[in-house]
Amino acid sequence: MVFIVAALLASMPVMAQQVTGELGSPSATTTIDGKQLPAPDPKFGGVIEEDALKSKAWWAPRIVPPKKAPNILLIMTDDSGFGVPSTFGGVIPTPTMDRIAKTGLRYNNIHSTALCSPTRAALITGRNHHSAGFGVISEQSTGFPGYNSIIPRDKATIGRILKENGYATSWFGKDHNTPAFAASQAGPFDQWPTGMGFEYFYGFVGGDANQWQPNLFRNTTQIYPFEGKPEWNLITGMADDAIDYLNRINQIDPSKPFFLYYVPGATHAPHHPTKEWVEKIQAMHLFDDGWNKLRERIFENQKRLGVIPKDTQLEPWPTKVLKNWDDLTPEEKKLFIKQAEIFAAYEAYTDHEIGRVIQAVEDMGKLDDTLIIYINGDNGTSAEGGPLGTPNEVAFFNGVNQMPVDVQMKWYDVWGTEQTYNHMSAGWSWAFDTPFTWFKQNASKLGGVRQCMAVSWPGHIKDQGGLREQFMHIIDVMPTLLELTGIPAPEYVDGIKQAPIEGTSFAYTFDEKNAKAPSRHKTQYFEMFGQWALYHDGWLLSTQVNRAPWEAFGAANPDPLNNQVLELYDLNKDFSQSQNLADKHPEKVEEMKKMFIEEAKKHQVFPLDASVAARIVAPRPNITAGRTEFVYTCPMVGLPQGDSPMLLNSSYTITADITVPEGGAEGMILTSGGRFAGYGFYLLKGKPVFLWNLIDLKRVKWEGPEALTAGKHTLEFDFKYDGLGIGTLAYNNMSGLGRSGTGTLKVDGKAVQTITLPHTLPMILQWDESFDIGSDTLTGVNDADYLPPFPLTAKLDKLTIKVDRPKLTEEDVKKLENAEAIAVDGSPIHHLQSGPQ
Repeated sequence: MVFIVAALLASMPVMAQQVTGELGSPSATTTIDGKQLPAPDPKFGGVIEEDALKSKAWWAPRIVPPKKAPNILLIMTDDSGFGVPSTFGGVIPTPTMDRIAKTGLRYNNIHSTALCSPTRAALITGRNHHSAGFGVISEQSTGFPGYNSIIPRDKATIGRILKENGYATSWFGKDHNTPAFAASQAGPFDQWPTGMGFEYFYGFVGGDANQWQPNLFRNTTQIYPFEGKPEWNLITGMADDAIDYLNRINQIDPSKPFFLYYVPGATHAPHHPTKEWVEKIQAMHLFDDGWNKLRERIFENQKRLGVIPKDTQLEPWPTKVLKNWDDLTPEEKKLFIKQAEIFAAYEAYTDHEIGRVIQAVEDMGKLDDTLIIYINGDNGTSAEGGPLGTPNEVAFFNGVNQMPVDVQMKWYDVWGTEQTYNHMSAGWSWAFDTPFTWFKQNASKLGGVRQCMAVSWPGHIKDQGGLREQFMHIIDVMPTLLELTGIPAPEYVDGIKQAPIEGTSFAYTFDEKNAKAPSRHKTQYFEMFGQWALYHDGWLLSTQVNRAPWEAFGAANPDPLNNQVLELYDLNKDFSQSQNLADKHPEKVEEMKKMFIEEAKKHQVFPLDASVAARIVAPRPNITAGRTEFVYTCPMVGLPQGDSPMLLNSSYTITADITVPEGGAEGMILTSGGRFAGYGFYLLKGKPVFLWNLIDLKRVKWEGPEALTAGKHTLEFDFKYDGLGIGTLAYNNMSGLGRSGTGTLKVDGKAVQTITLPHTLPMILQWDESFDIGSDTLTGVNDADYLPPFPLTAKLDKLTIKVDRPKLTEEDVKKLENAEAIAVDGSPIHHLQSGPQ
């Protein structure tokens, strides 16, 4: 036995191992020191002779976490500001978060990065978002280390570390950390959850999803559990699957601890609650007196609960950006109240379903052994609906950011259903970020980065209901989990030396004697879209906001480091960032700007880039890069937008060679996008049709005059684009996007219809819908013509797509500075970010 133990220890670095059972037996387990992951195989400890009867078998011990390492349920919601949950003074009931706070601790000073993907990358790696390659969301990635949306191999995730140390690891909900250009079934899958250390994944890939018909995956396989179930909703669906997973793992191996990362798409747009929750919220009449009064009510609740200091200042309503409630028309008020009720129902519904997952843990008898971290929001409340809200968020991303209220009223009765991709007015978003100002995207304002959090761990947190006010950042979660599990950060993973973890554990705050201890996280930078800030020992240097989130189009600030108005705040005395002290402490401003530059150099923040929409259409290394011709010979569905042929801002020709059977044919030949934006090439009652769905506001249809006869046919849609294309972006100019063009439908070489579009989609189709051949998944581009899947009953012999992307001439370049882009509704989409005034 001594020989066997010595052999095992010799194969592993020395530290306090915990071994159970007899080494070599099938039931033996051991912890590892975790310096090298995966752990090296131990030396064989048995005996091998020429025959088995004289030999002694020996099994390597199973790797387990240290004793008393807790189960972990890490929860984070989406696009939810400080003033949303009832736990921190909001009017929306969140009893599950209330429960965690009551039995654990409340945290009022934890920060995000101001945007989705970046916060999530920082959370799971323990490194700053630029260090982890996520300076922006994956759909805006650019070819710089801090912005390429690729988590580097020297920054293993918390899922990977815990998995290699014996945890069952899983991820439910939103995956916004797979590069948009690596999300197809061609892989690679190393940047999918299953490739980043999460053994089981159930959720969607991308920034948002239709909760009624999502682009849903189990591991790396697309699934459709909602088919034939019109009442199905992902918020419940993912809770059901998480509960099933937990019970399954518990029954198979009750001794194995779990790490469950639970990140629903709520409350990111589209806001899709069930009818039951809409009715519950509407009966409460929470928003009838408008957003000014809502803000005041939340503020008073926060002071009453003690989650903000009693001397906190509330800044005046920003009338230059958003109207006072009393200045709205009756029709505006009616629409905006409906928007807020749907958002609130979505939040309350999500919190309820999170509660079901927690209840499942309790029903298994494991609640006392489970650490629960519930973070409200990955950034502040989103204002991407603009001042008026929208029934279709895809419209916002195409430059239509203030759709008239009378137009929106068309969707009033179906708001929040599968007929909308809805978002609310930014007036509500401002109120939901109380007591702070501004929104998601605004990294220099606490309304964009200040989150709230509740943490419980029965038997370990004694100060139940206590408040913790230490400065923290989302990067602090990973080192906290490692400290509490007794698992060290690895030195090497897959043979690659690991970069240092950049967060600071907040486990010390669990001890009541440290309730008022100084924060151990001393310095933190913030940056998003060229707006930046630097926190150091209670002081915050920040850039003045020069762009509202809905002003995402047009020329960007060319020098975001220096072309700024700098503000200075003492957060030790000014909780809400309301008292600018820059004029009183100019030396402090200069000192902290130098500190920001040093942090930016250290964490891959440079080059600063203030552009927003322009980065959406920037070229990326997807599987279509460099290609101009695409040929398909059989049906295929599920190719995501980031990996499919991009037709926007280009000329293109789509040719379909088909064979029509006797009796005629119908069905989808090719489609990309869906109900809220996209195109389709299909047979309708035998007639060939090409249709552009322009953000659900207008549909333009080219149609053949008669049904196709039996036999072979060649169908062609040829589009000639009039604009200069995405090449104008290199000159900080968007005039090449969204321009006019002329499409011609041909049948067997003969033109049957020609239509000119005065404006085209400049930016995106519907992100969560795919490129499909031979049928249509999820939603269709025109409900009046067909319902998915609408399979093609003709034989597809060959489908060819040729794309002719515009190239700039010397004369074009000279003209660019004075041009402007046009949105699909015909309005200019320019917005120049201002500098110092």
